[in-house]
Amino acid sequence: MTTDIDADKREAELCKGRFSNLTGPGYCPAVWDKVLCWPPTQQGSLTSQSCPSNQHGLDSSRFVWKKCLESGRWEGEGEVGWTNYTTCYGPEMLQLYRKLYSGSSPEMKISIAQRTRTLEIVGFSVSLAALIVSLAIFSHFRVLRNNRTKIHKNLFVAMVAQVVIRLTLYIDQAIIRSKTTKTQGIDNTPILCEASYVLLEYARTAMFMWMFIEGLYLHNVVTVRVFQETFRYRLYICVGWGLPLVMTTAWAASIASKMKTKCWWGYNLTPYFWILEGPRFAVILLNFLFLLNIIRVLIVKLRESHTSEVERVRKAVRAAVVLLPLLGITNIVNMMEAPLDRQVWEFAVWSYTTHFLTSFQGLFIAVLYCFLNGEVRTAIRKSIYTYLSLRPNQFTPRRNSAYVSVGSTRPPEPQPETRV
Repeated sequence: MTTDIDADKREAELCKGRFSNLTGPGYCPAVWDKVLCWPPTQQGSLTSQSCPSNQHGLDSSRFVWKKCLESGRWEGEGEVGWTNYTTCYGPEMLQLYRKLYSGSSPEMKISIAQRTRTLEIVGFSVSLAALIVSLAIFSHFRVLRNNRTKIHKNLFVAMVAQVVIRLTLYIDQAIIRSKTTKTQGIDNTPILCEASYVLLEYARTAMFMWMFIEGLYLHNVVTVRVFQETFRYRLYICVGWGLPLVMTTAWAASIASKMKTKCWWGYNLTPYFWILEGPRFAVILLNFLFLLNIIRVLIVKLRESHTSEVERVRKAVRAAVVLLPLLGITNIVNMMEAPLDRQVWEFAVWSYTTHFLTSFQGLFIAVLYCFLNGEVRTAIRKSIYTYLSLRPNQFTPRRNSAYVSVGSTRPPEPQPETRV
């Protein structure tokens, strides 16, 4: 198996061999800086190249430069020196790296981010299984086919689409970015990579829109009686699937005309991302207001039923906790800016909390609104009871028809012997 060190040594030898006839006094030697091969350069001068197109976050339309000192050595420490790749980054990426390296222990923060990717893969895998089982349950039992579960199913489909795309991209990145293999995949294929992220953002936006519909429908059922008679399913379909398509198309067109980096790396740091993130944040805010009003109505009804104060508070808190994942309010943590310039423990708390809530959200919703739902449990219990009650009859031995006919017929009585 080829190691990173062996690969770098081989590239360095190839770089020096390419310019072996140009090396001489008054020049800095040809060097490989682990990204680009730099030719021999005259002392006291600068040399430049186009920024590499195969590196994430670098704009290939810009230039990277390297300085040869008067002493005949490259600027910086060691034989290779220092290469100024900062010119290849846009302002958003430069600000990100400045924040990362201005704080304490940037290497530990990068290690934490890598470990949280493993947490995400586990969480999304578990959520995917739970969501698929929930969709199968909602689709199988006719007694569960009502207005509420119609909305649930659309939300679950949007979440499944997002999880499948995320897992595909994560697994593809793990294979492509490993140093031991050079495989063609999504991560290093132009257009396919960008299209995958467009689909991801569409699915994520659709998930938020269906969370808004969940909040709106629940709020209207609980607080506004007149809406209980009207179920505008076609309107919900347009809002849940059509509106995200319009927003995602507008965002993709804007970002495609501005981003020059490979696979739009760092697109979530640009102002254009607010074309999608703004409506998502508005959904969380509206659902939070819906939640407050639902809790208010619940407390009023509990007071009318002369329930004790402790019981009222307990039921209100339980209702709030149960509704938080369904209405998407837990996603507010993911929208907060990463504390890259803070202490390591602060970044770790933010990173693990954010990715845990995001990746396991599908599991939480499936458990609370399917597996623990009273109607679902009743339907499953009846189905199991019916299956078990019919099952013994399948193993009852059946008599052979010939045996039955013989066994049910009286044998003929013997006739008295007749003598001639």
